[in-house]
Amino acid sequence: MKHSILKNLLIGTALSTAILMTGAAHADSTVKLRILETTDLHVHLVDYDYYRDKPSATVGLAKIATLLKKARAEADNSLFIDNGDLIQGNPLGDYIAKRRGLKKGEIHPVYKAMNLLNYDVGNLGNHEFNYGLEFLETSLQGANFPYVSANVFKDDGDNNSANDKPYIAPYVLLDRKVKDIAGKIHSIKVGVIGFTPPQITQWDKANLDGKIVTHDIVDTANRYIPEMKSKGADIIIAVPHSGLTTVTRSGMDENASYYLSQVDGIDAILFGHSHTVFPSDKYKDLPGVDIKKGTINGVAAVMPGFWGSHLGMIDLTLNRSDDGKWSITDSLSSTRGIYKRDGRKKVPLVDADPAIIAAVKEEHEATIAYMREGVGTTEAPINSFFALVADDPSIQIVTNAQKWYLEKILQGTEYDGLPILSAGAPFKAGGRGGPDYFTDIAKGELALKNVADLYIYPNTVRAVLLNGAQIKEWLEMSAGQFNLIDPKKTEMQELVNTNFPTYNFDVIDGVHYKIDVTQPIRYSKKGELIAPDAHRITDLTFDGKAIDPEQKFIVATNNYRAGGGGHFPGLDGSTIIVEAPDENRTVLANYILELKNVNPTADNNWSFKPINNTVNVTFTTSPKAAAFADGKLPFVVDGTTDDGFARFKLVFK
Repeated sequence: MKHSILKNLLIGTALSTAILMTGAAHADSTVKLRILETTDLHVHLVDYDYYRDKPSATVGLAKIATLLKKARAEADNSLFIDNGDLIQGNPLGDYIAKRRGLKKGEIHPVYKAMNLLNYDVGNLGNHEFNYGLEFLETSLQGANFPYVSANVFKDDGDNNSANDKPYIAPYVLLDRKVKDIAGKIHSIKVGVIGFTPPQITQWDKANLDGKIVTHDIVDTANRYIPEMKSKGADIIIAVPHSGLTTVTRSGMDENASYYLSQVDGIDAILFGHSHTVFPSDKYKDLPGVDIKKGTINGVAAVMPGFWGSHLGMIDLTLNRSDDGKWSITDSLSSTRGIYKRDGRKKVPLVDADPAIIAAVKEEHEATIAYMREGVGTTEAPINSFFALVADDPSIQIVTNAQKWYLEKILQGTEYDGLPILSAGAPFKAGGRGGPDYFTDIAKGELALKNVADLYIYPNTVRAVLLNGAQIKEWLEMSAGQFNLIDPKKTEMQELVNTNFPTYNFDVIDGVHYKIDVTQPIRYSKKGELIAPDAHRITDLTFDGKAIDPEQKFIVATNNYRAGGGGHFPGLDGSTIIVEAPDENRTVLANYILELKNVNPTADNNWSFKPINNTVNVTFTTSPKAAAFADGKLPFVVDGTTDDGFARFKLVFK
């Protein structure tokens, strides 16, 4: 009996010891891995606004660097990845690409800064291609970290996508040593795969035609993820320069991050392109999204704003099984901002890293001098405070310049004598950029910084040949900028659809028209005809008469729009008749230089169709707009919002 009890006691002790040892083994194999992301920096290296010619609290890799040091110090194991749209997007980028140039062997200032921060991987965004492949390749040579892009391929001209060769490495496998929570060191292989919007071949056709082709993001992921696994990837991080939407997948989608979360084998997603923050309340209603944990269909994900506004962070908990395989047992995604809003104020949360400032000091100061160069004078102030709700001087001066340019180059051609219209859109109209993100140029001297402020993208001029019916459909697509207004309601209704990009709100000068916002939108954001009987554009006239649907018009625009950007009906590249080499903003600068003195006052060629004044329709804009609401415009001040915008009410006449 005693022998049996002793035997059972020994067996029990052995089992307890085995359980404890097993528990210890599992504890030793638990690893905390922090993945950090920047995206959409757009050359914002220094905390400086070149358009306003003063420091900025809301931008800059120099400030992200300060957050980065703290975030790394908190973690035993970390990776740092950039998600593209890096070398283009502000005057410093233009100065390097267009004025100073970049010779082989020189290091682009973005990499002078980034090389100090020990990035692990970079991904190509769509704007990397804006200055052409030669400039891109010369720039990339300055990075001391690898680049990936899985769905961009060399154009071999055989129309067989199966044998396309990648433009650069589709993915990398990083061998890293990591420390577990007990202090032991393990080896882990991390796969990182990148993607860019397939639309780059349309948006940058002049730079990429015959050189580059693109494949669908999700199809490419399904091709490469199993290959990465077969080569030993323990975890896989997808880095799509692509936004988040649950719109039904149709193939070659621009915003495919949601559907990447459904690809087997992807463990974390670092996304971007949309210039927003995830996790955030903006995405709380998307099916499968958990904004508390920061997951999409259970996959950890993060998107850290734009221009260096936030640092993205995913904290993964990894466990190694007895057979040596790693799995993710928990995750938490978050972002850290460089500033916070306090009413109308933007309060800095961190100081700029002096090492980053010093690294790009020469190029930064040269850009400031470049932007201060004078080009002419303006007889009237130019602002975009009311660009979404009334004909606007910041658009008018651009459309005037484009028309002036085309009139010159079409002289003596087969198109000489056809009426020339000109399309422009507001680029700085508040929105995600906040209540200060507007053009605001005083009467008087104009400098290059003002030109760049009026036209912030490096688009090139295009002319398209359309008929009157197509002009109307173009404007119908633009009218998607506005929400549907119920004329029977008396409670407040927001006029502007904030999910519609303001750069797709084209105003076409040379015709007159009204917009009826009590009508449903005719086209979806993807250019699909969704309400065939709806017509928001009314009273469309040319030369004082109702427009002839068959009459031919030439419309000045840019390469993005003419090539299909924004999914506008009739604009898919097939109607282009002029592919000019000059950038739209260069044309604008030359227009001002030649005239020396300009009057950009809007010609009021469009307005809203009146609604009864019992309806309460509002919009938001800069608090500075109140000084320009002088009774001539049909708006009255109606308070302020919590995020610092001024709210106005429309008064229909």
